[in-house]
Amino acid sequence: MSQRRIAKRFAAAGESKLLIPYITAGDPDLETTLALMHTLVKAGADVIELGIPFSDPMADGPVIQAACERALKNKVSLVQVMETVKRFRETDNDTAVVLMGYMNPVERLGYAKFAELAAQAGVDGVLTVDMPPEEAAELVEELSSRELDCVFLLSPTTPDARMQQVFNMASGYIYYVSLKGVTGAANLDTDAVATKVEHIKSQTSIPVAVGFGIRDAASAAAISQAADGVVVGSVLVSIVGEHGQDKDTMHKTLFDMVNGMRLAMDDIQVTA
Repeated sequence: MSQRRIAKRFAAAGESKLLIPYITAGDPDLETTLALMHTLVKAGADVIELGIPFSDPMADGPVIQAACERALKNKVSLVQVMETVKRFRETDNDTAVVLMGYMNPVERLGYAKFAELAAQAGVDGVLTVDMPPEEAAELVEELSSRELDCVFLLSPTTPDARMQQVFNMASGYIYYVSLKGVTGAANLDTDAVATKVEHIKSQTSIPVAVGFGIRDAASAAAISQAADGVVVGSVLVSIVGEHGQDKDTMHKTLFDMVNGMRLAMDDIQVTA
């Protein structure tokens, strides 16, 4: 078993399932992002997905698009995001952190420099939404050589042949997109998700986390019955956007939402 931080979290989970909240870095500012990361950990997060602000987040719905716009108004850069992770590591060396975003900022830095800065900052994994497996070999090599995981997306329409390409390159976990469309979409079909996750897990030993459409404790608990991890994003980013001027309310509301999911996921595993 790899000693990478993400692998450790999955290995230590036992029958529990990992909770993986997403927030957009720099929304509304980087100091708040750092504080929110610690709030997420206190609420029960195992892995934090930290969104890299980008001007054209094509896979994201209006909630995360607006968060990116707010962060970019403050000229938040990829390097600053990694510096924020480094600050997080000053007091938390256990919680895994995955950078999630698009290829353009990574390519502008260069794969080798990006991977080196990410490793130095204490990043654990990278998920680039628009990087197909056919073009990912160079980035995967740079990340793997520094003990960083490369997380890939699978969707309901991904054919088996393409899944195998992903399995050959992925590490950390597979992110299964439970819905067609952009982040924040509704109409989550938990039975269909369970069937698809079972199919994926029959072909790989890499843990499978499920995201998109998870809005509350009930949907998080339902998905956790099939998945190894539950990713929740838009509902949390919406809380940050709504309470951007009231930090106390922002932290409390975010904590209550994530902790409610944590408790519901743990409870359903006990009663299953």
